[in-house]
Amino acid sequence: MAPTSTPQTPFGRVLTAMVTPFAADGALDLDGAQRLAAHLVDAGNDGLVVNGTTGESPTTSDVEKEQLVRAVVEAVGNRAFVVAGVGTNDTRHSIELARQAERAGAHGLLTVTPYYSKPPQEGLYRHFTAIADATGLPVMLYDIPGRSGVPIETETIVRLAEHPRIVANKDAKGDLGRASWAIARSGLAWYSGDDMLNLPLLSVGAVGFVSVVGHLVSPELRALLEAYVSGDVAKAAEIHQRLLPVYTGMFRAQGVITVKAALALRGLPGGPLRLPLVELGHEETAQLKKDLAAGGVQL
Repeated sequence: MAPTSTPQTPFGRVLTAMVTPFAADGALDLDGAQRLAAHLVDAGNDGLVVNGTTGESPTTSDVEKEQLVRAVVEAVGNRAFVVAGVGTNDTRHSIELARQAERAGAHGLLTVTPYYSKPPQEGLYRHFTAIADATGLPVMLYDIPGRSGVPIETETIVRLAEHPRIVANKDAKGDLGRASWAIARSGLAWYSGDDMLNLPLLSVGAVGFVSVVGHLVSPELRALLEAYVSGDVAKAAEIHQRLLPVYTGMFRAQGVITVKAALALRGLPGGPLRLPLVELGHEETAQLKKDLAAGGVQL
């Protein structure tokens, strides 16, 4: 059974884009995934995104993706939304992953802009629509032109919002002006996909976050959001400023790399990375410790 959603917050407000834990030999660590998922929900997450970029989806198999969704759904039950990343640059493959995620019990789908191929806007529209047509699950678009090479333009977002199952957008475009227009015109539930812009995006109409730093500071993100929603903008700004070293430190290297390093420092499941990603070096780890300490994170 899925948690309770509303049209304004179809996947809750605070979500973490969860890493995929691996065992020492590189195999999928399902027990670790369940323990990490339960820890994150206990820390204040309404939802978890699995099989996304932070979950090293480019290097996990379709079988592993299905196993991970089933394991995390089993671990969190109806305590949190489990949103499965199903985006690829092959529409047919994405449809297969969407149907697989639905069978595995996912509560929603995250669909990233097709990368590398650089399709035109009409191609994006047909791609996302085909995925949304393939299952009965609600869909969150994921707009991240820095990785995909192509933005979802506002006109395309407005068109996609007409689909009854396309209900949200994860915004990693880094453009508050374009976000403002897209939120106003589309009516989609808007989630920040860029931790440094969590508070600014709330100010132009976002409803929540899909966070990387949520692995470490979910209670603080929850407090920031609740302060803002309750009208205490000064308190929200104070929390935002306190978290700046965490935001900066966690993205000095690729996000998965730093998250797994930080989880190791905290004794939480994460494990090694799969190539082409590699572990932080000694000096980088020392800098990460300094950044996290400056942001109040206890290791």
